[in-house]
Amino acid sequence: MNIVWHQESVTKEDRRKKNKHHSFVLWFTGLSGSGKSTLANAVAKTLFEKNIQCYVLDGDNVRHGLNSDLGFSAEDRTENIRRIGEVAKLFVDSGQIVLTAFISPFRQDRQLVRSKLEQDEFIEIYVHCPLETCEQRDPKGLYKKARNGEIRDFTGIDSPYEPPLSPELVVDTDQYSIEQCVQQIISYLKNKQWI
Repeated sequence: MNIVWHQESVTKEDRRKKNKHHSFVLWFTGLSGSGKSTLANAVAKTLFEKNIQCYVLDGDNVRHGLNSDLGFSAEDRTENIRRIGEVAKLFVDSGQIVLTAFISPFRQDRQLVRSKLEQDEFIEIYVHCPLETCEQRDPKGLYKKARNGEIRDFTGIDSPYEPPLSPELVVDTDQYSIEQCVQQIISYLKNKQWI
């Protein structure tokens, strides 16, 4: 291929200095209905109110555009996460914090994204919530459809979810309020002196 990486005149470090904060990915993973999107958006709002540059990439929203050509087979899920990882890396390079809310059911796919970033740029947040609680919440009615056979390859029902083995953070959304979970994440970032 005749493709050569073009070096930018403004570096990631330049952008971080200007923004006065570190740039990284907060990767929210968990079952549908666990609270990933709600939590990611609440963290983003808190960061935004502190004048911190951030953006949320949400699974459903991204599938309306960038990944609208993908289904939910294991291969398509892997490609979905690969693409999101590449986009997230661009946000990190731009000096921003990117919050990604994706089921991202496979450890190998999450590890691939981690491997594309520097050591201090990928924070895996396991949004832990028991399947029973997620099914009770079922904000989109997807579990009911999956149980009725209307949706195939649904994570937690007829497609596996592989919980993180050693995430940087675990937030229990069935035990704590969204506000408490947000505070747990913000405290972690402050302790790292990234914000």
